[in-house]
Amino acid sequence: MQSVSSPALAPAIGPYSPAMKLNGFLVTSGQMPVTADGRLVEGGIEEQTRQIFNNVRALLSVEGMDVTNVLKTTVYVQDLRDYPKLNAVYAEEFLGHKPARTTIQVAALPMGAKVEIEFIAAVR
Repeated sequence: MQSVSSPALAPAIGPYSPAMKLNGFLVTSGQMPVTADGRLVEGGIEEQTRQIFNNVRALLSVEGMDVTNVLKTTVYVQDLRDYPKLNAVYAEEFLGHKPARTTIQVAALPMGAKVEIEFIAAVR
C-alpha cells in the first residue's frame, strides 16, 4: 500500500493521506474545494466542484491516470437544491465518462464547503 500526494494540493488537515494506491486502484480521501495554499474557493457549488476536479486531476496524474480511470465517486453535498448545478459541472469535467456515483446530502462539510467528493480509480 502506498500513500499518494501532489505538491498541487494543500496539506491534509488531519491524520490521513490524500490518496492510497494498492493493486492498481487509487482511492482518494474526500477532495475539498481548496487551493494549494489551503484556501476554500469562493463562489458557489460550480466553482467549488471545478476546484475539486483540479485537485483530483493532480492526484491522478501522479499515477499516470486521468478522469477516465475513475470507476466510482461519492459526492457529499450540503444542499441537494444545488444538484442540477453540480451535475452540469460534473458532466463537463468527466468529458462524457460516467462512473458509478452516490450522492448524499450532509448537514455540514469542513470549512463550510458546499461539496466534497471521493474518487476510486483503476489502472486500465
